[in-house]
Amino acid sequence: MSGALTLGAVVAETRAALHDAGFADAAIETRILLGGLLGLSTTEVFTQADRPVTESERAKIADAVARRLRHEPVHRILGHREFHGLDLTLSPDTLEPRPDTEILVDTVLPHLQRIVAEKGSARILDLGTGTGAIALALLKECPKAQALGSDISPGALKTAAANAHLNGVADRFDTRESAWFAAIEERFDIIVSNPPYIPTEVVDALAPDVRDYDPRAALDGGEGGLVAYRAIAENAAQHLLAEGLVGVEIGYDQRQSVTQLFEHSGFSLLEQHRDYGGNDRVLLFRFAG
Repeated sequence: MSGALTLGAVVAETRAALHDAGFADAAIETRILLGGLLGLSTTEVFTQADRPVTESERAKIADAVARRLRHEPVHRILGHREFHGLDLTLSPDTLEPRPDTEILVDTVLPHLQRIVAEKGSARILDLGTGTGAIALALLKECPKAQALGSDISPGALKTAAANAHLNGVADRFDTRESAWFAAIEERFDIIVSNPPYIPTEVVDALAPDVRDYDPRAALDGGEGGLVAYRAIAENAAQHLLAEGLVGVEIGYDQRQSVTQLFEHSGFSLLEQHRDYGGNDRVLLFRFAG
């Protein structure tokens, strides 16, 4: 990027670099990346095509493009991502929240609102909270709810707490270091989790954007990708209040196996939902034992 350049020229150059490197969504990624770096909306990236790009901005863009060419995800380069109307800070300790996880929020939300309407309040446990995405989105939508986010990673818990402050719900969100229920004694109205569900033998074959940048502990679900679901299914009932619910995100081919684990522990399947690609993605259970 030498000589005087306009934003339009930088957009074209960035898009071409990503396209030539094989990135299928080069145009979309260019809008998001340059908009985030320059503080512009994705629309303004194009409507301000004649805007001059300063030397410092050009250096920042060049560094970001080089990082993307090494397959670092766009939102990790920018350091944050939108999720269900929240602005979430990302860190190396956290999984990057994806749009499909919003389906879990939308599945649980009407039940949470019903419980609050009946009881005046509700308590949520988010197992493996990461950025805090699921719990914080539910808290933002339901002002009378409270949530505890647990994780094995102190770094993830720090990030989740920071995101709670950033999104104005810190007074209703607590964190705790725990391997699933190991350090959890309380009971909750709703337990939610997007646990690691990739089978160990598959993790190394994942796209580099995921394999090299999401923490392995947030991806590797052990044999068959079911280790976390087994731990949750076997212990959730003793941490649920009466009529409590458990909502989990699953891998595209895990509906039957995860359902069987929960049914074996006395739960019944209440709802199942698919993601935007038509794959099984969310299961909601009620304890029936």
